[in-house]
Amino acid sequence: MPHVVTANCNDCKYTDCCVVCPVECFYQDELMLYIDPQDCIDCEACVPECPVEAIYAETNVPGQWTQYIQINADKSAELKAAGGEAHITEKHDPREGPGCKK
Repeated sequence: MPHVVTANCNDCKYTDCCVVCPVECFYQDELMLYIDPQDCIDCEACVPECPVEAIYAETNVPGQWTQYIQINADKSAELKAAGGEAHITEKHDPREGPGCKK
């Protein structure tokens, strides 16, 4: 069962979680991070690293955010296919935009 990045990451992108991922399944766009459900091995290493508590196991995603299960699948596939800088494996400066609810 893969993990899912949810709404708390919107405009509040921290990359601490990407560094600890043993299978490098994180992708990003300008707004947030996404987990590729095809590559995630459910190790949970990323969960405690997220300072905004945005990452959940797929079966534990809060009801108001269940759409993020499909969003992660779709966006990670799109970004993976595009290649380039969307694949993130190293820590970057956080994005704390106006929508950040840290």
